[in-house]
Amino acid sequence: MKRFVEGEDRRQGVLLPEYLDDYVSQENAVRVIEAFVDELDLGALGFTGVVPEATGRPAYHPGLLLKIYVYGYINQIASSRRLEREAQRNIELMWLAGRLAPDFKTIADFRKDNGPAIRAACRRFIDVCRRLDLFTHAVVAIDGSKFKAVNARDKNFTKGKLKKRMEQVEASIERYMAALETADRQEGELAQAKSGRLQEKIAALREQMAAFKALEPVVHAAPDQQISLTDPDARSMATSGRGSGVVGYNVQAAVDTMHHLIVTHEVTNTGHDRGQLSGMAGQARVAMGIEALDVLADRGYFDSEEVLACQGIGVTPYVPKPLTSGSKAKGRFGKQDFVYLADDDVYRCPAGEILTRHSTSVEDGMNLYVYWTARCGDCALKPQCTTGKERRIKRWEHEAVIEAMQDRLDRTPGAMRTRRATVEHPFGTLKAWMGATHFKTRSLEKVRTEMSLHVLAYNMKRMIAMLGPQSLIEAIRA
Repeated sequence: MKRFVEGEDRRQGVLLPEYLDDYVSQENAVRVIEAFVDELDLGALGFTGVVPEATGRPAYHPGLLLKIYVYGYINQIASSRRLEREAQRNIELMWLAGRLAPDFKTIADFRKDNGPAIRAACRRFIDVCRRLDLFTHAVVAIDGSKFKAVNARDKNFTKGKLKKRMEQVEASIERYMAALETADRQEGELAQAKSGRLQEKIAALREQMAAFKALEPVVHAAPDQQISLTDPDARSMATSGRGSGVVGYNVQAAVDTMHHLIVTHEVTNTGHDRGQLSGMAGQARVAMGIEALDVLADRGYFDSEEVLACQGIGVTPYVPKPLTSGSKAKGRFGKQDFVYLADDDVYRCPAGEILTRHSTSVEDGMNLYVYWTARCGDCALKPQCTTGKERRIKRWEHEAVIEAMQDRLDRTPGAMRTRRATVEHPFGTLKAWMGATHFKTRSLEKVRTEMSLHVLAYNMKRMIAMLGPQSLIEAIRA
C-alpha cells in the first residue's frame, strides 16, 4: 500500500467546470479588484481612451488595463512583460481580463500615459475607507524612506564623487605606467603580451578620464551640482548607515495609527525630510475628511516654521526637537537650562539671574529676540556658561508654539514608539514586495505613478485582511 498522496493520471479524461467563473471563488481578491475598478468614473479621473475612436483598430478599455496592473502589483508582478505572460496562463487574471491578453507594450504604455489618473484612482480607495468610518481616531504617523532608482551609484556624480573618481583614475594610470616600464625592460613573448594588455588598460583609463572631464562642467552647472546618467531625476541620498547611501527617491507616507492604512504619500528627490511636515499633514487631513488631526513624526521633520504652519491647517504636531546646542556639546549650559518666564518675558539662568530682552535680530527670515544680563562677569558659573562677555539667549517670536509641542510630547511619552510601530512597517513591506531594485521606471513622474500602484495594492490587501473580500465589495458598491 502506497503511503503518499497520488496525483491524477495526465491521460485520464476529466470534466472541467463549464464556466470560467467556477475557477474563481467568491472570496478571491480578484473580485475586489473588479468591483473597485468597475465603480470608478474613469473619464472623470482622467484616463485616456474611455471613449473609443470611431475608426481604426479597437483599443483595450482602460478599465481592463487598470485591473491588470492592480492585480499585478497585489501579487508583486510589476513588469509589463511578466503581466503579458500571466494574462495568457493565470486563471485568476484570465477571469479578471475576460481572457484578453494585451501585449507588454500596450500594458507599459497605459502606465506611462495615465500617471495622474492612476494616482487619482489610488486616492479613491482611501475615499472608500473614509466612508467606512475607519479614520475616526484622527492620528497619523509620518515618515520618509529612501527607495532605490534605476540608476547605479557609479552613474551618479556630485562634485565630490567626480573629483574622487578622477583621482582614482589618475592613480591607476600612474600604477599601470610604472608596470608598463617594468614590462618593457623584459624580453620574450610573455612580456610583449603583458605590455600590450597594459597599454590597452591605460588607453581605456584615459578615455574614462576624458569622459569625466567632459562631465565636470555639466555637474557644476546643475542646480544642485549633481547629475544621474540613467534616471536624470534620481539623487544620491544618505541613509542611516555610516558611509552608505542610495541613488533614488525619498518616499513620504502618512499612515493612520489605528488600521495602518497609507492615507497619503508623496515621492520627492530631496534627500531630507525637513520642509515636508505641514504639506504631508495637510494632505492626510484632507484625505481622511476630518477637521483636526494629530501627527507623529521623528526629529528629522523638525522645522520651526513647519510646526507653526501646522497650527493654521488644523494639525497638531508631535515632533521632537533635535539637540543641536554647541554649548551643550562642549560641556556648558544649553538653552534648555534657561527657564523662560512668560509673564515677565525674561529668562532665568542656572545661577538665578534674570536675562531681559534687549534687541531683535533677523536670521533666515525669522525674528529672534535677544536676552542677556550685565551680571555675567561676576558669576561663579560663567566658565560653565559662556566664553564671551555675557551669555545671550535667542528666542523666536513664535517660540511658544515649539514649547507647547514639547509639553505635549512630555505628556505622551509613548508617542514616538507608536510612530515607529505604525509607519516603519509599511515601508519594510513595500520594499520586500518591490525587490532589491525597488523602482523599475525612470523619472520622477513615472516613479510617482509606480509608487501609487504599490500603495493601492498595500491598502487593498490590508482592507481585504480586515473586512474580508465580500464585505469590502459591498462597501465599494455602497
